Amino acid sequence: MSTDEIIYSVHDRIATVTFNRPQSRNALTFAMYDEIARICEDITTGNNDVSALIFTGAGDRAFAAGTDIAGFRDFSSAQDAIDYETRMDEILTLIETVPVPTIAAIQGACTGGGAAIAACCDLRIGNGYLKFGFPIARTLGNCLSATSLARLSALIGAARTKEIIFTSRLIQSDEALSIALLSEVTEDPLGRAQELATQMQGHAPITMRVTKEAMRRLRQHVSGIDDHDLIQQAYTSGDFREGLEAFLAKRPPQWTGT
Repeated sequence: MSTDEIIYSVHDRIATVTFNRPQSRNALTFAMYDEIARICEDITTGNNDVSALIFTGAGDRAFAAGTDIAGFRDFSSAQDAIDYETRMDEILTLIETVPVPTIAAIQGACTGGGAAIAACCDLRIGNGYLKFGFPIARTLGNCLSATSLARLSALIGAARTKEIIFTSRLIQSDEALSIALLSEVTEDPLGRAQELATQMQGHAPITMRVTKEAMRRLRQHVSGIDDHDLIQQAYTSGDFREGLEAFLAKRPPQWTGT
């Protein structure tokens, strides 16, 4: 099944999800997140004969440049923010718990929600133009959930997680490879992802499935942290509203710390 903004295909048992908004650097709408969740649920429940799942972005500029910021304009209460981050955690967990290998084939920008999706995948293949990070401290002034921070810390370390969020810098391909954020750097990430997916078809599926679940359980103890007060503090602040409007107006935000 495909929509205009999410293209889903299965070929030789390898499923591919393509974020298809290249004119917006594949920024993810709430409807796109829901379709990703539906696809992952379908694979997990065994309704598709799928041996691997690849995520990629249309065009050559971006994997996905985060959540479409315009969607935040409808937020009017703390509950809106909590509901959004709760839903994001649900969707990212669905990606993480798909019982087949998942691969992010990344070209260009991989930020915000796009970076969160890539971080959930088992393998990440990027090109030389990769830019990975969460520049929210200089754009919107919102936050990541505790679960997303735990997932990112497990991937690149707690110190580097804080550093990239505090500085809002983006990790580029050479550094990403050196810290094992990327498995490989290649001119054709999607082609390489398809090769790996084909290779893994000959491997023991139970070995891969239980390894994925065991690795997830290693950090699962943090999932019970109550972070609603922190999410509320960020999303209901005047700075978040200022960051949102400044981003959409393409001007620098004027932070006040309130």
